[in-house]
Amino acid sequence: MSSNPPRRYLLRTFGCQMNEHDSERIAGRLEADGYEPTTSAEHADVVVFNTCCIRENADNKLYGALGNLKAVKAERPDMQIVVGGCLAQKDRDLLQRRAGHVDVVLGTHNVHRIGELLVDSAQNGPITEIWDQPDIDDPFAVVDGPAVRNQNTGWSAWVTIQSGCDNSCAFCIVPSVRGSEISRPMDEVVAEVERLASQGVTEITLLGQNVNSYGRDLSLAARKAGGQGRVRPLFADLLSRVGLVDGIRRVRFTSPHPKDMTSDVFDAMANTDTVVPHLHFPLQSGSDRILAAMHRGYRAERYLERLQQARNRIEDLAVSTDIIVGFPGETEDDFVKTLEVAAEARFDSAYTFVFSPRPGTEAAEMQDQYCDPEEVKDRYARLRTVIERSALARYRDRIGLVEQVIVEGPDKKHGRTTGRTIHNKLVHFESGPIKPGSYATVKVTDASHQYLLGELVEVTEVARHRTKIVLAEM
Repeated sequence: MSSNPPRRYLLRTFGCQMNEHDSERIAGRLEADGYEPTTSAEHADVVVFNTCCIRENADNKLYGALGNLKAVKAERPDMQIVVGGCLAQKDRDLLQRRAGHVDVVLGTHNVHRIGELLVDSAQNGPITEIWDQPDIDDPFAVVDGPAVRNQNTGWSAWVTIQSGCDNSCAFCIVPSVRGSEISRPMDEVVAEVERLASQGVTEITLLGQNVNSYGRDLSLAARKAGGQGRVRPLFADLLSRVGLVDGIRRVRFTSPHPKDMTSDVFDAMANTDTVVPHLHFPLQSGSDRILAAMHRGYRAERYLERLQQARNRIEDLAVSTDIIVGFPGETEDDFVKTLEVAAEARFDSAYTFVFSPRPGTEAAEMQDQYCDPEEVKDRYARLRTVIERSALARYRDRIGLVEQVIVEGPDKKHGRTTGRTIHNKLVHFESGPIKPGSYATVKVTDASHQYLLGELVEVTEVARHRTKIVLAEM
């Protein structure tokens, strides 16, 4: 007797690491329900778009992709289309009004319910379910459910420690679509890392919208329950505990906020061998006037002081950042201040963005202060010159050193092997086949502002990770 063929899903992800991690959870849920992955919409029984509303033209990309599926849906009406993520959280019912062939719309707080919603939609028609906050009584709303990781990155795992954000940056839509900050209990986070380590993961990235405020809500709740401890962030404590998990060799985190950065985090980075000496420290602007308009909560001088404190405390620290060019009201003088701070900071790398208004944010309503596009284009080019100059100098400082790398696989362009250092720098080198996730030492021989070149010294540890990793039991 022949069994029914397995149902297949296609999952497409837009946006940041948080969205990538949510997609892992979605895939885990679907595969726990018996679905198998496919790369073709024509063969998919379910097509899922996990969306972003942070990046430029996010709406156009999504609706364009949905438009391309309309004919496929007409030919195969039983195929189900799901839209989730930040754009779904923001647009809600508008999504099905604009794309009536979408079957399920779910937000950022209920991705664990995708299986139930697919069944409900198949029985009762299109459905939109958006939660404004996670259901704290439902463990899978905040705690990760089963997740599926790509076999080429199974040695490295993202671990969500916090959802939401309590800041009010004028350019950012995240608080509207991710809600207020909710921290996972520390013991649960550590237990998840221990499970991952037992399955061969050696590198962990702790994820949150504002990781260094992690635990403030937990300590507040403990105080209200009669505890005697003071209300404070617990991120330094978490870093130290995660860094001691047996089998974990590298601990990263993203993204912190400069206004909430405290010296105990630097101490934890310095004192915990497995926490890598790399700090992503978003500047956004070097102008105090623009920083105030952005509601960032710090001045440029304070930012540089914190950065120097980090470098004094953490040996051989690499620093990356985010900078926005052309925020509403930015003058040439404001921009020059950004160039000056960027030059003084000597960043290893930077994600630089031209301001793009996001509907629903304060900055989007500042149309009368929008900068001239040609001026912004010129400023962006000048900023890149400063960033690339400092990056090249920082990368050249590595020439002659032997770096430990995690092997990521072959370089797609040249076929060389690619590894990543503790400083989050890519190194290309010639070698025979090496299993991705293995550790090797490489002597650096040359550098550009984006990558290093080197010679393989030796493979020090062969990867042992599994292809599919379950983060939590069902």
